[in-house]
Amino acid sequence: MSILTVGTMAFDTIETPYGKAEMVIGGACTYISWAASYWHKDIHLVSIVGEDFPESEVEQLKARGVKMDGLVRVPGKKSFFWSGKYHKDMNGRDTLITDLNVLADFNPVLPDSYKNCEFIMLGNLTPDIQYSVLSQLNQKPKCIILDTMNFWMDVALDRLKEVIAKVDVLTINDEEARQLSGERSLLKAAKKIHAMGPQYLVIKRGEHGAMLFHGEQIFYAPGLPVSEVIDPTGAGDSFAGGMVGYLARMGSLNYSHMKTAIIYGSVMASFCVEDFSLSRLRNLSQDLIHERIRQFEALMTFDVNELEIA
Repeated sequence: MSILTVGTMAFDTIETPYGKAEMVIGGACTYISWAASYWHKDIHLVSIVGEDFPESEVEQLKARGVKMDGLVRVPGKKSFFWSGKYHKDMNGRDTLITDLNVLADFNPVLPDSYKNCEFIMLGNLTPDIQYSVLSQLNQKPKCIILDTMNFWMDVALDRLKEVIAKVDVLTINDEEARQLSGERSLLKAAKKIHAMGPQYLVIKRGEHGAMLFHGEQIFYAPGLPVSEVIDPTGAGDSFAGGMVGYLARMGSLNYSHMKTAIIYGSVMASFCVEDFSLSRLRNLSQDLIHERIRQFEALMTFDVNELEIA
């Protein structure tokens, strides 16, 4: 099964209570690809960079099984750049600089070898770009996952809803779910969003975990406690990468697979936050990853038979 992932590759300058990292590698497509590569090796990347983006980063992704035929490098131009400062509680942040650079002219054209991918991961980009990518596919994929944000709900809601109607899985945070649905209750929000098209809704809640909604079924995965959250940048994209990587490995989309995919995504996100940029994701072992999966299992497992009911 092949994965098509579309998103940004970028430079970030990040400041948190633990320090500052300047001009480090970032971007949704980068995090998604790294996280997914631990579960699946047939990944087709679509993105755009300037001549300043290190070729060594491209080669490292190739070594992880990521196909780069869909990467456009623009001579004489700079890559997308974002700078932000996180608040002391690490839940909020302020954007200091956003330089679109080459991203301002991004109009992806899928190579022919990409057009039959079975699992599609649409990173957070304009709804127009996401719609364009879907319109270039030769066949209906087994699974389309969409990540978006409140900004697109503010400025391009109608177009965003057109994209949402075409996807199988939507991933947003709790406030975005409330904004998109107009409901304060997440249960009511999920019903309204299901009616827009997606079979599955994943509501990310940061350190408080993630919720999966499918019809009347609900699954909750807690956030795995980590000793120190150094840098939350890329956690949501690492979550998405782990999720789509697992689904592609299993080769199909159903509720059981989605529940496990949420755990795999949460595991990758828990590693991501432990250091700046991609530092933690670059050198993971399968043993270490599976140890953390077992920690999730221990965190969530209990025996009903041991409960004394008065």
